[in-house]
Amino acid sequence: MDKLTSRQRAYLRKMAHHLKPIVLIGGEGVTSAVLSSVEEAFNTRELIKVKLQESAPLHVKDAAGELSLGVAGSQSVQTIGRTVVLYRPHPENPEIRLPKAGG
Repeated sequence: MDKLTSRQRAYLRKMAHHLKPIVLIGGEGVTSAVLSSVEEAFNTRELIKVKLQESAPLHVKDAAGELSLGVAGSQSVQTIGRTVVLYRPHPENPEIRLPKAGG
């Protein structure tokens, strides 16, 4: 998947505004269980929020990088506070139609 443009990121941020975090990262950081939870969440939706709890041992930007590398096809859209917004289009039937990259 191509890297998201700033216009596409803005579109996804707007869509994610009302979402609640559905995966939590605790004191052990980004574990295989966390990656499995994110992968499972992407089975039913294309845009998710992941929350770092206070006990999480890493910075939110580091967590975003680990999550997008650990879950194939996903991209970090935004980090805000202790929350990461991730996007991965559905492979067969994408519901989110991103704005065109060129304009």
